[in-house]
Amino acid sequence: MPSLTGLPLQIVAALLAVAAFAATMWLWPRLAGRGWKAWLGRLGAFFATQVTVLVAMGLVANSYFGFYTTWSDLLGTDGAPGTVVDHQPGKAISLTGEQKMYSAQGSAKDRSGVIQNVTIKGAASGLSSPAYVYLPPQYFQPGFAQQQFPMALVLAGYPGSAEKLLSLMAYPASTLQAIEAGKLPPTVLVMMRTTASGGNRDTECMDIPNGPQVETFFTQDLPRAMSGTYRITDRPEARAVIGNSTGGYCALKFALRRPDAYPAAVSLSGYYTAPIDPTTGDLFDGRAELKRENDLLWRLKNKPPVPVSLLLATSFNEQNYADTQKMVAAFKAPTRMSTITLDSGGHNFHTWTREIPPALEWLGRQLTPPQPVHPA
Repeated sequence: MPSLTGLPLQIVAALLAVAAFAATMWLWPRLAGRGWKAWLGRLGAFFATQVTVLVAMGLVANSYFGFYTTWSDLLGTDGAPGTVVDHQPGKAISLTGEQKMYSAQGSAKDRSGVIQNVTIKGAASGLSSPAYVYLPPQYFQPGFAQQQFPMALVLAGYPGSAEKLLSLMAYPASTLQAIEAGKLPPTVLVMMRTTASGGNRDTECMDIPNGPQVETFFTQDLPRAMSGTYRITDRPEARAVIGNSTGGYCALKFALRRPDAYPAAVSLSGYYTAPIDPTTGDLFDGRAELKRENDLLWRLKNKPPVPVSLLLATSFNEQNYADTQKMVAAFKAPTRMSTITLDSGGHNFHTWTREIPPALEWLGRQLTPPQPVHPA
């Protein structure tokens, strides 16, 4: 079977689209009658042309963005989560194709937790943004009534929505399964978009010169707002951030630039530097130094290492695969680096749902468990 992202398939699809268009133009005068056969002929010619053109365009776009890298990825037949691999500083990247399946079953308890739709307002940034907060069942149980919980910020990619974190990526359900399996301490989730500026601009989670202070919102305002509203531990070791695509880039950047805010970060198919394109505008106000400061690979190579734990998820087919190898080769202690490398998978929800279970288990080793509200 030809490669889904290969040039030969794109050429064949383009030729079929051209042939369908030419056939439609040649047959159209013969289909000019008013009978039902002529009507069906025109409809068939029209739809054949449209379908072949859309398929050709879709293949080109898929090859460029890497949404689906293999046929099994497109059909959803790749189903096993990946394996977390821990790395040592200064070592070449160590990759494994081994996979293991987690078989956590759904909760049989009457209470599975609560999802609340809230608006978080930032005092330092002046920004406000909607969010979904998942409170695990332990939050309501008498045995945890005097306990403060760890928190994980979950960020969607751009232009994704927070609703997809609940539905397609099923973060609350996966979190509940990990808690019940003892792989994750009872943890509060805060699920959001990365665009906290009130508009649709792709801010790349930056404090934009003369613009919205998005990094400040996520690293200062959000932890304070959550610990001031919920029973959440106000200590860095009880906070983590996880995201996909743009959300993954933001997660790593928060950890490397603000380790006192999120000392643990997970990036699912994230990239490592902020782009300048029509969705972002000039985020850096023409300042080369500011652009460099937001380049994560540059930070690993040139900035003093910080005591944070990072998990990078990729696949052998992902566009970030080569850059992930560079990130692993560049980090130095006390920074800790782990990876998940799937045998196949593209830039899509199906791939990310395979990475979430092992990522949550990894987070379970980073977050502190619930602590007494008034510790001795």
